[in-house]
Amino acid sequence: MNYLIIEGYQSAAAKFAQEANVSSSVALDSISDRMAIRSAIHAGDIQSAIEKINDLNPELLDTNPELHFQLLRLQLIELIRKCTAERNGDIQPILTFATTHLASRSQKNPAFLADLERTMALLCFPQDNLIPQLRELMDPSLRRQVAVSVNEAILESQGIMKEARMRGLVRLWGWGENALKQEKMEFPSLDLKNIA
Repeated sequence: MNYLIIEGYQSAAAKFAQEANVSSSVALDSISDRMAIRSAIHAGDIQSAIEKINDLNPELLDTNPELHFQLLRLQLIELIRKCTAERNGDIQPILTFATTHLASRSQKNPAFLADLERTMALLCFPQDNLIPQLRELMDPSLRRQVAVSVNEAILESQGIMKEARMRGLVRLWGWGENALKQEKMEFPSLDLKNIA
C-alpha cells in the first residue's frame, strides 16, 4: 500500500484499502495534491508548481533552500527554453528573473552560484550544439529529477517515508547480488524479466 501512496496511485490505493479492509494512515486526498504538483513540473509550469507547493505546505520551500533553488533554476531553464525557441527571443525576462530570484541565493551558496552560471551559459550557445553539461539542463529528465525531489520533500514533511519499501528491497537485492558477484560466489540469480 505504501508504494501506491508514495508513487501517487490514489485510486489504486483507495481500492486496495477497501479490498484489504485496512485504513490508510495517510489522507488519500493529499495524493492528488502531490500528483498535481508533479504534473505541473513535468509540463514545465514551474510557477504553478511552486504556488501549489506553497498552498499545500507554506513552509516547505522556506525550510528547504536547495529544493527552492532547484525549482527556481528549473523555472529559469523553462524561460530560456521559451526564449531560444523564438527567432529573436527577448532575454530581458530571463535576466530579470535570474537577478530577482536567483542572484541573492547564489551569493550565499557557492554550489548555487556554479549552477546559476552554468544555467545562464545556455544563453550563449545555440541549443542544437550544446556541450553535454549544458545539454543535460535542457533535457526533460531534469524535470523528472526535480519532481522526484519535490515529492520526497512533501512526503517527508507529511511524515511519510519518501521511498516505498518495495523499492528499497529491490535495491537491497541488487546490492546483495553485486556483493556475491564480486566475491565470485555461485548463487541462483533472480531475473526480473521472468517475473510475471
